[in-house]
Amino acid sequence: KGRVWTMVAGGGASVVYADTVADYGWGHELANYGEYSGAPSTEETFVYAKTLLSLMMKYKHPDGKFLIIGGGIANFTDVAATFTGLIKALEHYASEIKEHKIQIWIRRAGPNYVEGLRKVKAASDKLGLGLKVYGPETHITAVVPMALGLMEPLPEPDLSVACGPPARKMIPGAGSKPSTQKPAPAPSQHTIVTATPETTSIVYGMQNRAVQGML
Repeated sequence: KGRVWTMVAGGGASVVYADTVADYGWGHELANYGEYSGAPSTEETFVYAKTLLSLMMKYKHPDGKFLIIGGGIANFTDVAATFTGLIKALEHYASEIKEHKIQIWIRRAGPNYVEGLRKVKAASDKLGLGLKVYGPETHITAVVPMALGLMEPLPEPDLSVACGPPARKMIPGAGSKPSTQKPAPAPSQHTIVTATPETTSIVYGMQNRAVQGML
């Protein structure tokens, strides 16, 4: 029944988004935790997004709800392909999204992200959903305080060209505390070892597709 829902790509990013929602005092309204990654197909993303939206609309809230679609900068996930699945889900539930007053905020980057953001923005305009769309020019969690009404929305980027890295200052967290981390040790001499044709590399717990892409 919570008002804040997330659809975040990447295990690390999903934790960061959930923590940020809690940092801003909305943890009690966080309705779900999950993530999608590993280059999901268009159909898989469609099913996941449709499931989230159906659960969001199980209970209506008079003040509406927020869906925050985020992630870092993907390495090998095709953003355009996954967002094509997202668009199918938005088209499927367009009237219900408006009826339930669901605000959707997006921050995404990675392979083909410009095409993906363009497509989802065009779909939003066509369906009248009012999505706010950002790329890597915006700090990864900046959409959280914007969605929750805690800061003025930043101007959406020009999607006619690829965006650069974030040019704005970091978004201050709510209730930030001084760091208790110990200072780094003094520099010392060490040897840098360069890999050679005889070097053995052991990769544990990763997908073949990801490793092949890195190689």
